[in-house]
Amino acid sequence: MTPTVPAASLTVAAVQATPTPGDVAGNASAAADLVRQAAGQGARVVVLPELYLCAYHPPTLAADPSGTDIAVDPTGAVADPRLDPLRDAARTAGATVVVGAAARHPDGRRTIAALVADRTGVIRLGYDKQQLWGSERDLFTPGGRGATLLVDDWRLGLGICYDGCFPEHGRAAALDGAHAYLCPSGYLAGSEHRRDLYYAARALDNTMFVVFANAVGGDDPWRFNGGAAVYDPQGRALARGADEGTAVLVATLDPAVLAATREAHSMLADRLPSQGGPRVSINC
Repeated sequence: MTPTVPAASLTVAAVQATPTPGDVAGNASAAADLVRQAAGQGARVVVLPELYLCAYHPPTLAADPSGTDIAVDPTGAVADPRLDPLRDAARTAGATVVVGAAARHPDGRRTIAALVADRTGVIRLGYDKQQLWGSERDLFTPGGRGATLLVDDWRLGLGICYDGCFPEHGRAAALDGAHAYLCPSGYLAGSEHRRDLYYAARALDNTMFVVFANAVGGDDPWRFNGGAAVYDPQGRALARGADEGTAVLVATLDPAVLAATREAHSMLADRLPSQGGPRVSINC
């Protein structure tokens, strides 16, 4: 784990919004508007929901893979012209954007991906979701590695939705030196308790900030519940959205808070190399 903390603060935005199923071009344009809104409030990192560019709508994803997928080349670069508005927004705002997409790899694999548009407007594959949920396994292949973004001197671990339900995933990011964990997500209506618990827990488990973006709205059974949030390293919400409606939640990640939390709550430093094992069974 990297022992240092960043030298300066970083302002981030967690977005909740309702994309249109199958409309990659329209959703990219809407994403560009949301990025500009966030940048207007000072955000330099903007996180949008899981599969935002195509919408998390399995019937559409199954019926039209060629129209909903974003092709990535062998280096991970994305050239799809439908994303030009998003490229322009990232470049003009000087913001790093993390946005969910269905990615089509050169070998034919289809993954739930976090694409990253950097401050120059270049878009590339950042991370493929490792923990697929339920029927996602019928449409997608799981990713095989974690990923950490470097923005200024902030290390930002990437996860997508169900990844964040596994303590080991957030811990792997923290052990790679992450100061924050970015999670584009798609939580369905009715899951509010788990939505609010998992990401606050990942923050406290690992004494790191968490930026949780979520889809909102849509039609049953694919209706999502918003609640996008930014959590501090003790799991307290710095900003939180309602269960309905579009929102851009902006918060500033303070390195002094990160340092003070890690000094007071030293779980990462105190973790035993063999934590959790070996174990013995005791008959009672």
